[in-house]
Formats: sequence, C-alpha cells, structure tokens
Amino acid sequence: MSEVKKAGFGTLPVFLTAISTILGAVMFLRFGFSVGSVGFIGTVAIVVIGHLVTIPTAMALAEIATNQKVEGGGEYFIISRSFGINIGAAIGVALFMSQAVSVAFYIIAFAEAFTALEPWINSMGYIMPNMRFFSVPALILLILLMVTKGADLGMKMLYIVVAILGVSLVLFFMGGNATPEFTSNGGLFTQYAAKGGFFAVFAIIFPAFTGMTAGVGLSGDLKNPSQSIPRGTLFATLAGMVIYIFMAYKLYTSASMSDLEGDQLIMQKIALWGPIIPIGLAAATISSAIGSFMVAPRTLQALAGDKIFPGRRMNYWFAKGVGDANEPRNGTIVTAAIALVFVLMGDVNAVAEVISMFFMVTYGSLCLISFLQHFSGDPSYRPTFRSRWYISLLGALLCIFLMFKINTVYAIAAILLMVAIYFGIGLYLKGNKGMAQIFQGVAFQFVRRLQVFLQKSDKDQSAKSWRPSVVGLSQDTFAHDDAFDLMRWISNKYGFGTYIHYHKGYFSKETMELARQSKMDIMTNTQKKQSSVFIDTLVSPSNTNAIVQVLQQPSVSGHDHNMLLLEFKQGNNEWLQEIVENYNLIKTAQHDVAVLSISPKGFGKQKEIHVWIKREDVQNANMMILMAYIISAHKEWRKSEIKIFAAFDEEHMQSEKEKLIELTQSGRLPISAMNITVIEIKEDTNIKELISEKSEDAGLTIIGFHESRMKSMGTEVFKGFDRLGNTLFMNTLDVKDIK
Repeated sequence: MSEVKKAGFGTLPVFLTAISTILGAVMFLRFGFSVGSVGFIGTVAIVVIGHLVTIPTAMALAEIATNQKVEGGGEYFIISRSFGINIGAAIGVALFMSQAVSVAFYIIAFAEAFTALEPWINSMGYIMPNMRFFSVPALILLILLMVTKGADLGMKMLYIVVAILGVSLVLFFMGGNATPEFTSNGGLFTQYAAKGGFFAVFAIIFPAFTGMTAGVGLSGDLKNPSQSIPRGTLFATLAGMVIYIFMAYKLYTSASMSDLEGDQLIMQKIALWGPIIPIGLAAATISSAIGSFMVAPRTLQALAGDKIFPGRRMNYWFAKGVGDANEPRNGTIVTAAIALVFVLMGDVNAVAEVISMFFMVTYGSLCLISFLQHFSGDPSYRPTFRSRWYISLLGALLCIFLMFKINTVYAIAAILLMVAIYFGIGLYLKGNKGMAQIFQGVAFQFVRRLQVFLQKSDKDQSAKSWRPSVVGLSQDTFAHDDAFDLMRWISNKYGFGTYIHYHKGYFSKETMELARQSKMDIMTNTQKKQSSVFIDTLVSPSNTNAIVQVLQQPSVSGHDHNMLLLEFKQGNNEWLQEIVENYNLIKTAQHDVAVLSISPKGFGKQKEIHVWIKREDVQNANMMILMAYIISAHKEWRKSEIKIFAAFDEEHMQSEKEKLIELTQSGRLPISAMNITVIEIKEDTNIKELISEKSEDAGLTIIGFHESRMKSMGTEVFKGFDRLGNTLFMNTLDVKDIK
C-alpha cells in the first residue's frame, strides 16, 4: 500500500483557520448586542470566562500534540487515542455533527450580510427576498468548490477572506461614533440587565470563541503537527481574546446602549467605511464555513478509519480518500448534505446551543486528558510543551458548569446522546471496551500514594479499631471456591483480602508461566462474583517456605495483614499437619489465625451463622462475633441469622449470658437476645458432639481454638466435626473491642 502524501501545510494555515473561525458571525452580528445588554464590564467578563475554557483547552491541545504523533481527525484523534476508541468515537460523532451543522450556521449568517442591501432593494420597489435566496446558492457553490478542489483551494480562499476580515477590523477601529448626537455611555462600570440574565447573553456569545480548535482538524494535512498545532492554536486564541476586548471597548465608546442592543449591524455605522462591515461579515462567515467544511469531513474520515460505524462498506466509503493528499471527498458529500438540511430549515438558533454543548464536551475532554496525564506517571508522556494540572482542571470543571448554566435541558440531552452513542458503538466494537491506559496510570499512582500515606500515618491499628486484613493461602483453588468465597465475604465492606494460589514446585520459567496462567484463570472464573479480593499466585518448593512467604506479603490495603487464612479438606491430614507444625511461625508474624475446614456440605443454604464460645475461648469471642457480623453483611448472607452458643459450667451460665446480651446490644450488633443460648457443660459433656448436634444445619460454624490445646492435641483440635458444614476455627493474639 502506498504511503498517503500529506498536503504539507505549516503553522500559518492552523492560525488562519482558527482565527477566521473565532472572528466570525457572532462578532459582527451579536457582539454589539452583548455590550448593549450587559455593558462593557459584563462583556469583558464573558470574554474572560469564555477564554478560561478556551485557553486551558488550547494549552491542553498544545501539550498533547507535542507528545504524540497527531494524525488525521484532529481533536477526535487526540481524544480517541487517550480515552480509547469507544469514548473517543462517542465524542467524535458528536464533534462531527457539530462541525457539519456549523457550516449551515455560518452560511445562514453569511446571508445576513445581504440585509445591508435592504434599503437599496426597497428603493427599487422590490421586496427583500428570503434569506434562503442567498444562503442556499452560497452553500451549493461552496460544496462544488470543496468537492472538486478540496482543502488546497480552501486554504487559498482563507488567505483572501482573512485579508478582507483584517481590513474590515482596521476600518472599524478607525471609525467614529455611530450617530452624531452620541457622546458617552458614562463610566465603564455602567451595566444593563440583559433579558434572561448574564448567562443567556453568554450562550449567544460563547460560540464566537469555539473556533480556536478549528485548525486542529487539519492535522492530517500538516507537515509538522506537533509544532504547527500548538503554535497556531495558542496564537489564534490569544489574538482573538485581545481583539474581542478592544472591540467591546470600541463599541461601548461609539454607540448608545439602545443602538448596540437593537441594531445587529451597528458596526457598519461605526466603521470608517460602512460597507466594509457587510463585506467583512460575508468574508468572516464564509471563511468560518470553509474552515468547518475542511475539518468536518476529516473528522468523519478518521472515525471511519477506526471502523466505528456498523458495516464494513459504510466504513470503507466514509474513509476513502482521493488523490495523493487523501482528500475526504465522500466525507465532504455527507457534510454537505447535513449542512443543506439545516440551511433549508433557515433557523439554527436552538441547534447552535446544542452545538455549543458538544463543543463544551470536546473541550472538557481535552482538558481532562491533560489533567489526568499529569498524575498518570506514564514515562512515555513527554510533551515538549507543558500546561499546568490546575489550569487543565479549571478548564474541565468550567466546561461542565457552563453547559448547565447555558441550557440545562440541552446539556442533559447532549450527555445522554453521547452515552447512547458510546453504548451503541460498544455493541459491535467489543474488543475496544473500557477506558484507556491513562485511567489505569492515574489509578496506579493514586493507590501508590495512598498506600504510602497510610503506612506513614500514625493511625491506631490496634485491637480497638480492628478490621480483618486477611491473606489467604490455598492449593485447592480449582477444586473448590470455599476459601475464596469466605475471603470475598470478609472483603466486601469491612475487611481487606489477598488471596494467594500456591503452586508447589521449584521456581522456573515453566512454573512461573503456570502461575501466571493460573492467576488469569482464577480472575476469569471469579469475575462474575464481583469480589474485592486481590488475587495473586506463589511458587515455592515447600509448604513451610510458602507460609513464610505469605506471612511477609505486603497488603494492598495500606494496612499490614493481621490475619492468615488457611484451609483443609475434611479427611486431608497431610495439609492439616502442615498447619499445626507451622503454627509457631504464624504466631511469630503476629497474625491472627483462621483455619477453614471444608465439608462436603459446603456453606449449605447460608441461613444461619453459629458462633461457639467456650470458657477457654473467651479471648477469641469478640473476634468471632465480629467476623460473623462482617460475613453476614454480604448480600448472600443478608437473610441469615447469627446465633451465639456459649458453653459454660452452671456457675457462670447466667453471668456469661448477661455479658453477651450487653455486648451485642451496646455494640449495636444485629443479634437478638433470643439467639443467644448458654448451655451447661458438665465433666462428661462431649463438646464436639454438642456442637455437631446444635449446628449440623448451620451454613457456617465459627469455633475458637487455643494455642495450648493445639500443642497438646495437635490436629485433633480440628477433627471430630464431620457432621457440620464448613467450619471456621479462629484464634486471636489479643482481645478485640466491640464498641
């Protein structure tokens, strides 16, 4: 395939395209209305607020353009390559429609220039024809020129119309008062209340500032986009701002407020040579139309190049270019058709506000990209021009604010339309779903800083503010989900969990690859469970080494792990023996210990959680009750009940029951006094039989164990509960407070 030859434009076309769009129809037809409505200071405020959006956007564009190769599609290319194709396409479609309808807006405004001929036409005895008499032929002529000659002729025309525009501005500033009787409007701070308020006028004037990104659409035709885009865009933005402020002052000092507000061609009466203003208006509007006509087809061509439209033929037809410069002739035809429809409608005032909404979304997206890149920590982001994060953030927030201030209904409609486009595109671009790396980079940096902050902070992590930060180790992940399910219940709301799948073997390329694949498989298998558990894998030649490594594993929560969860399957004495033999290592790491006994019954119907408290397990009691409460908070356990069984000798039965009732009530735990049962223990009572009898149908049974019992009884501590479902044995380092 032959390489597409660029037109080879430099910085000047970017500047001219932008400045000719900035100094357009609104400047000639509506800027006097602004001064007459809100006064000089109010108009300057509109200019400043508008440029608090456009300048950060121009700086963001300059920053992004000097970091990456900007190809055809301008703003769409930048957004899609930063946010991903789906989001970029949703914004890009809206952007294309805005650019296409803008052609119609400028052509209709072009026809307004002929209102200056109305007195002459009336004097000849004729009636002023409908504006479509001028706008439709002008659009058809422009379409023919753009389809046959393309961007090259467009640029040549821009030089001519910008020259006319410049002359009209010079003659305007050289002019005098609009009427001989006018003297002064008084102090500069004199202001008039506009109908509909300040932001109603702002909504009319703001489209004048939106042309500053017009030159970016030429990115595919520029010799050096990373240099031409920032220079041309910034120069045009700043030049436009200065001109508008001086224009506001000239209008304020040259005409009365009533004339400014009521006469849309008041500039004609002020200029040194009046006819230059309609000529300048015609030049400005036709140049803006040319600029939009050059940019819109290239946006459509770039969208089709990314295959965002349904149907291979549609994408091919839209993306097809003509000639060495890959001129988007088909895109020009589509743009022309859309423009013609709106020109025939004749009035696009309401549509113009919607256009402003989409431009605001585009500008806000560009500012957001710049803001996020400052915090993403991406080493490949090395722009030669740097904006400031707070400037970009200001631009993004102002875009959202102004959208709703201008027109809340249109703002909501614009957002809903773009959301619909996003999900619509997602139906057939399934491989491109999700955010781009920029969000991942920001998330990584945020998590890293948060973890460092939590580590450095001197917060109380003692038993008084206890919450489980559990690290779990399992060899049987693919055999059953019991341990993982327990981890996700603990980590759902109150706790934190890191689940580690253990591969026994020597560390090698093969075992490492096996571990990585297992991690991906676990994440895929558990995706539907919507867990908050961090998943990892571990390769180690021995069980003891694996436990030691896990005990030293850093927590992703920012808090150190405070509990180790191990599991064994009933009847599997080998792994149970490993747990007992390595118990001292676990205590050395100062971790609480939880051992899950996996039963063929599993967690049953998950209707009840039973907590068993024996006299030797009083130290464990609070942690066991808290663990039951934390697990029951998960939606899969919300219909369950927590029942506490306390096994004590007759002497302590009543006092222990009162303590438990007081504990659950003062601790605001959802455990009814009816669900607290104290059972008398005699010398001949078989506690394991008692627990098995009472908790046979429980979804989960929590039992405490003591270090001294483990040392004397070994694995027998965990045996003898075959009639139960899954059982969680727990031992704590210190008493947890229930506040």
